[in-house]
Amino acid sequence: MAVMNVNPTRMELTKLKKQLITAVKGHKLLKDKRDELMRRFLETVREAKTLRETFEAGMKRVNSDFLSASGVMSAESVDAALLYPKQEVYLDIDTQNVMSVNIPVYNIKTRTAHNSDIYSYGFASTSFELDTAVKGLSDLLPVMLELAQKEKAVITMADEIEKTRRRVNALEHVLIPMYRDTIRFITMKLEENERSSRARLMKVKDMMIEQQIEYKRANR
Repeated sequence: MAVMNVNPTRMELTKLKKQLITAVKGHKLLKDKRDELMRRFLETVREAKTLRETFEAGMKRVNSDFLSASGVMSAESVDAALLYPKQEVYLDIDTQNVMSVNIPVYNIKTRTAHNSDIYSYGFASTSFELDTAVKGLSDLLPVMLELAQKEKAVITMADEIEKTRRRVNALEHVLIPMYRDTIRFITMKLEENERSSRARLMKVKDMMIEQQIEYKRANR
């Protein structure tokens, strides 16, 4: 029995009962939070897995297109075509609150809205395979960012789930049993004191009755 070092008084008993009620409510809320986080965590893991498969398949196609372009064009021509990009990409990072957990949200903006600006070269001196590879990379950029967002969310939620799990276990296996044991101990102690007080009162009452009887006998 784990008992807190407190004075066994009725005031302390009342305070501990209120703290126990708060701990039980907190335990339920944390369990609900843990379960909901776990649900969203598994959902995000599945989404990240699908995105990673899509991204890896896309990168495989892009690499194949680059290899094909390298077979048609010289390495110097490919390097020269890609040396001075015309488009610029900016990343904005925001956060989304999920069960008191800040999940990053990535948004991209480009310097211009023209789709043709992804090509940093003229089409006359390059191959169709290079165009396809560059277009494939451009199409994969949102997928890559969403994948990074999902994987970061998975890591963040996993950390929060572990913290919440430890808090739930601490409440369930340490704090709440300690409150209950202490309440039981104080209740038993108060009942014991009450029985002792009652016994003393009965003894005092018996002594007073005996004194009254002796007094009456002495004054007959």
